[in-house]
Amino acid sequence: MKSLPVFVLVLSSLGSGAFAQTQINLGTADKFALLGASGITNVSSLTYVIGDVGSSPTPAVTGFTEAQVDGHVFLASNPATTQAQTDLTGAYNQAAAAACDTDLTGQDLGGMTLVPGVYCFSSSASLTGTLTLDAQGDTDAQWIFQIGSTLTTASNSNVVLVLGNVQPLWEKALRGCNVYWQVGSSATIGTGSTFIGKILALTSITINGGILRGKSLASNGAITISTQETVDGPPCK
Repeated sequence: MKSLPVFVLVLSSLGSGAFAQTQINLGTADKFALLGASGITNVSSLTYVIGDVGSSPTPAVTGFTEAQVDGHVFLASNPATTQAQTDLTGAYNQAAAAACDTDLTGQDLGGMTLVPGVYCFSSSASLTGTLTLDAQGDTDAQWIFQIGSTLTTASNSNVVLVLGNVQPLWEKALRGCNVYWQVGSSATIGTGSTFIGKILALTSITINGGILRGKSLASNGAITISTQETVDGPPCK
């Protein structure tokens, strides 16, 4: 009988979302709100980006005026974008190597409330509706989503990040600093979505109009913004 209290205590700790954090270092890629590999295309004159914009090894960046970007736009090959891609590869591998806490394969993220941790999908992941990330009062709380293939959000889907009992957003949350989406192929963010976090996609990223509080970083493919989008992705450090 003496062992029972210890057993209950362990269960309580696991249920509290007390997970060890994985160190993910974006290096110089942290300066970029949009980082592509085979180019970046924006079709809306109303799109606004906070953070640097660039692509490597193909430096083609089209559809931006100087007034649309609060940061540096790299229009030609540059050591900065080359190094950022190298650093992105390292960060992608760190996120992919994190030990999975909860397997959500086959489940839609819509309607879920998730505490800090590492959540994995063996293939595709989808979001229809609202996903709530509850930091449980921890301003350093971290979420990693490991997605084997594609990430797709339906139109008007949202990711909401709350501190916990206090409820409001805080500075790191406003910039999606501690939310990582490691995507094994391509990500598509639906029209009218408010999405939070750093998208680390192995291939391409398509953003179809809304708000991205974080970063869109593609290792091997292109980034496409199909209609008016706000990308709030300044450096987190």
